[in-house]
Amino acid sequence: MAEKIAVYPGTFDPMTKGHFDLIERSARLYDRLIVAVAATSSKEGAMFPADERLAMIREDVALAGIANVEVKLLDTLLVDFCRREGARVVIRGVRVYSDFEYEFQMALTNRRLAPEIETLFMMPSESLAYVTASTVREIARYGGDTAPFVTAAVQRRLVGR
Repeated sequence: MAEKIAVYPGTFDPMTKGHFDLIERSARLYDRLIVAVAATSSKEGAMFPADERLAMIREDVALAGIANVEVKLLDTLLVDFCRREGARVVIRGVRVYSDFEYEFQMALTNRRLAPEIETLFMMPSESLAYVTASTVREIARYGGDTAPFVTAAVQRRLVGR
């Protein structure tokens, strides 16, 4: 039987506990999960370069002992990345209706480009559904406590800024 591979793409700038929740839960569903970290962030007020975002996620995955998760740079179209990696599923997190609206459009576009690749929408745990990376960036910029919202590796780097 073929290995079941999924890709969880994002900017992860920074990775939140909500992102990590989806990593842990997705890793239980697939033989291999690839966290694909966008090479560039089009989001306003980006905090971390790609190499640092990759390092933070790798550190947290290692600390959690999740052996079937790989963290790689996403530097091409998502569907091309999935084909290259042999992945047939894209994991996307949705917290609120506006997330779904955007993600639905992207899923349909990806389906048009690569009909063999499915998109799976997942919700974070209820206790984490309100956490966004942009909110964390805002809290960090003003010196607030980001610890309740981010993983240990991210928190160490935020404190160091």
